[in-house]
Amino acid sequence: MQAARSTPETVRFEQTREAERPAGRSIKRGLLNTCPACGSGKLFGRFLKAVHACEACGEQLDEHRADDFPPYIVVTIMGHIVLGGFMMTEMILPLSNWGHLAIWVPITILGSLGLMQPVKGGVVGLQWALRMHGFGGHEDKPEDVLPVTDRTA
Repeated sequence: MQAARSTPETVRFEQTREAERPAGRSIKRGLLNTCPACGSGKLFGRFLKAVHACEACGEQLDEHRADDFPPYIVVTIMGHIVLGGFMMTEMILPLSNWGHLAIWVPITILGSLGLMQPVKGGVVGLQWALRMHGFGGHEDKPEDVLPVTDRTA
């Protein structure tokens, strides 16, 4: 008697015909400034301006709404880097205020500019994966109206 081999199956609780959009892969592709759908087309035409559509797969990419979220992430990352670096430098080599300004202001500016495009690409990739803000095929409207509750029950 042979033991029955079980093949792992993916359990789905929703029945959908839409293709899967893994968030991790989409964010990674966005961080690399490539199309979150195919991973081969360019995401940005200019520094922070997304292309209208991917030249490889045709996915429309200019409907996103990253707004202020990428700068908040960049400020948080650079704040931790600069504050930690400042504190370590102060422990090892006490400098004057002008010395610290000469070191940390350029690092902050260059680091922020260097992080802005990849972070925005990651946010666009996340929005694409979650079908948010123009990537889901539905109208982007506020959902602040509560459904009417049945009070007779």
